[in-house]
Amino acid sequence: MLELLLATPFVLALLVGLLPASRRRLAAWLAGMAPVIGLVLLALLTSLVLDEGAARSSREWIPGLGLAFSLRLDGLAWMFAGLVLGIGGLIVLYARYYLSQEDSMPRFLSLLLLFMGAMLGMVLAGNLLLLAVFWELTSISSFLLIGFWHHRSDARDGARMALVITGAGGLALLAGVVMIGNIVGSYELDVVLASGELLLAHPLYPWVLVLVLAAVFTKSAQFPFHFWLPQAMAAPTPVSAYLHSATMVKAGVFLLARLHPALAGSDLFFYLVSSVGAVTLLVGSWYAIFQHDLKGLLAYSTISHLGLITLLLGLGSPMAVVAALFHIINHATFKASLFMAAGIIDHETGTRDMRRLGGLRRLMPITATLAILASLAMAGIPLLNGFLSKEMFFAEALAIQGHDVLRTGIPVAALLFGAFGMAYSLRFVHDTFFGKGPRAVKGEVHEPPLFMRVPVALLVLACLAVGIAPGPTIGAALEIAARGVLGDAVPAYSLSIWHGFNLPLAMSAAGVLAGIALYFGLRRLFDLHAVVIRATGHRLFRLNIDSLLRNAQRATKAIANGSLQRSMVWLVLAAVAAGAAPYLASWPEGGPPVPDLAFGQPMGRLEWVLWVLLVGSTLMTLAHYRQRLLAVIVMGGVGLAVSLNFVALSAPDLALTQLLVEMVTLSLLLLGMHYLPATSPTERSLPRRLRDGAIAAVAGLGTGALAYSMMSREPVGIAEELLARSLPEAWGANVVNVILVDFRGFDTFGEITVFGIAALVVHAMLRRARMAPEAVMPGPPVKLPVPADLAQIMFPLTLTVSIFLFLRGHNAPGGGFIAGLTLAVPLLIQYVIQGATSVESRFGFDYIRLVASGLAIAALTGLAAMLFGLPFLTSGHYDLVLPLLGTIPLASAAAFDLGVYLVVFGGTMLMLSMMGTLKPSRLLEARTGVIDPARRSPLTAEVD
Repeated sequence: MLELLLATPFVLALLVGLLPASRRRLAAWLAGMAPVIGLVLLALLTSLVLDEGAARSSREWIPGLGLAFSLRLDGLAWMFAGLVLGIGGLIVLYARYYLSQEDSMPRFLSLLLLFMGAMLGMVLAGNLLLLAVFWELTSISSFLLIGFWHHRSDARDGARMALVITGAGGLALLAGVVMIGNIVGSYELDVVLASGELLLAHPLYPWVLVLVLAAVFTKSAQFPFHFWLPQAMAAPTPVSAYLHSATMVKAGVFLLARLHPALAGSDLFFYLVSSVGAVTLLVGSWYAIFQHDLKGLLAYSTISHLGLITLLLGLGSPMAVVAALFHIINHATFKASLFMAAGIIDHETGTRDMRRLGGLRRLMPITATLAILASLAMAGIPLLNGFLSKEMFFAEALAIQGHDVLRTGIPVAALLFGAFGMAYSLRFVHDTFFGKGPRAVKGEVHEPPLFMRVPVALLVLACLAVGIAPGPTIGAALEIAARGVLGDAVPAYSLSIWHGFNLPLAMSAAGVLAGIALYFGLRRLFDLHAVVIRATGHRLFRLNIDSLLRNAQRATKAIANGSLQRSMVWLVLAAVAAGAAPYLASWPEGGPPVPDLAFGQPMGRLEWVLWVLLVGSTLMTLAHYRQRLLAVIVMGGVGLAVSLNFVALSAPDLALTQLLVEMVTLSLLLLGMHYLPATSPTERSLPRRLRDGAIAAVAGLGTGALAYSMMSREPVGIAEELLARSLPEAWGANVVNVILVDFRGFDTFGEITVFGIAALVVHAMLRRARMAPEAVMPGPPVKLPVPADLAQIMFPLTLTVSIFLFLRGHNAPGGGFIAGLTLAVPLLIQYVIQGATSVESRFGFDYIRLVASGLAIAALTGLAAMLFGLPFLTSGHYDLVLPLLGTIPLASAAAFDLGVYLVVFGGTMLMLSMMGTLKPSRLLEARTGVIDPARRSPLTAEVD
């Protein structure tokens, strides 16, 4: 059931993402099913969490690395999963009415569900390596959500900044996790949490702690990494409400709570975590007072509350942990409602600038009431949930023993937090809903649609319910969460709203009064609307990025100045250096080892034919190298000779692959020649030609010597074992294909993923240089003596051959890779012969969807094996008996091979077809970034 809980958002994200942009309502309904189904499954698992402490599920993944697909639902994970799913469902409902018609609802909700699944995977992970994987997935998916409005520069900048900061923290986490695994001897969370004493006593504990805390502080926007969070406010408000209340920024404090039993208990942990939390608490709350953007104010207040939670977890006492967990719940409810209220205001008025707002209580009374209540909860006013956790925070701040500096500093910071929190909450309410205004807003301001207010109303009701009756409403859930962190060490505590007159109550009252005085005092002393405060960290980050880009540009100009020859020289020299390094390293031991080049049997007739073909092709290329077209065609003879050599060595799969790669490369070169002169430039100087010839000779002869040395040595390795196990265990007679789709299926999955990403990157880079469809030159790039009718006939014939090669690939030469290239070749030739317009208008393939579909099919094939308790991508086999046809063997590896087929075909065509629709001037502009000012015709304006 845990696997189903985790898989639900990912499956529905895929379904929603495949919908057309016009199916907005269906996308919302499907997206809404994910949190609903998840909450039902979570409710069914609650009894198991209560009875046994945790629900567990584990499947072997890579045992040699200690990586298992382990899921673990204890009390802490149960609480966070409830927040992720519950608030996620409200965000889906809110987004349905927030997004405009110009925004793609399926794309947005698909990304939202992807992020929801990543968060669930992180909180449910029972293996630290698996947790690190989902941790990085949250960074990537949040990057896509923050930059959803990619046409806006602030959204792109905010997304990149968030990815850089949190991605760097992810690398630190991975290093810390590896060190924990080496110290403890396991990456399983149960073992790690039980090994706290071992970790604390280890000499590497400080390094482990610093690395883990780097991940915590970057993800949860702690000082000095807090500046990325306000920049992420360029995202759509549903994203801000979700990521910055219950999910993204809570991932850091979740990790801190998750590893609290293993890492807490030292003075280093106490001082480092609590001091960073205290500084963050004060910096965020002070900056929030001076923000003019509603979401900017809420962003800095979020930083402050995250500092409060971090501070509580740093104190280390059991009661402080309970208070931190309680505030995590409370903050998620009132902050999500406030973000959505800010989005409603922006949606109805067209602005979030408090300098242009005011008086909205008359025009939007219901929204104003809800937002005011949520603001009071944020300020910690009695009868609202924020008051209770703030009181617990004050009590823990006063209860610190020892640690003289922090024993005085933390209560002072707590009192200032109460005053600053009241001040910025009061500004949110006063400047938005009271006074004169609104000013310079769009159209008539009125209440939003009912179902846009419903999520806000439900969260505000939760704030009131917990504030008035905390025990019946939240007591049980808080107890479950606390046991997930503290186990049996949960202290006795009371959630009643009245504990008598005491010092925490006095601090709370003093903070409220001081906050009111501070806000109105600042308004009287300063023009708050004229005050602008920018984060120093943001400026330093921009300076570092600008410096990095400048240095990168200098290095690029020095190495790659636009000369293809220079780039090839550096590439070949790097390859020669990498190949020669192992031999040069053994020089002191008696000289570098020389490959055994002793020839065995004399060459036969076939070998002589191949040598003649190789030498003849090489000499012809040298003789006609200035005639580009002829040189390219003749050079293909070298690839043909290599293919025939594979045939002679009984490697038909390799021969087919080599031959098809040669054909695809030839088509690519022919497409590229459309943008080059017909002949090569004037002869270069003799020294440069000698230099290039020497480099080419060293690289070629060295590679040939290494290849011959490998092929002529005694066979060692696992080849015999693979041959023996291919048919009985993988049900395939073609060992090459079995290795690719079964024995090394996970490697192949990674390779097609990289290939698909590379295709998308090439497409994105060349898209700026692509002409509008009606402007594409109708003629072929290169005139070839091939009739157009013959090119059209080639496609159905090649399609038949491609399908044949795919279907026979598991037992005979063929397979998805070869079949994909086979299908791509005739289309590429038609691009060369007939031009892009004719081909694209006739076939109209969506290559991006083909790549996505292929990756999805390959991934689902691997996940299907896990449903049967088997490792990822384990192959299955079934003999289907049909009348007349007899027995038909079926292997699940064929489905994975279908994914390879689609990715190879789609990726190859996505990259190479772009070459047929490029304009030479646009190529220069895409490379330099400088647009010709003279080109301003209506035809090209839309491409700009």
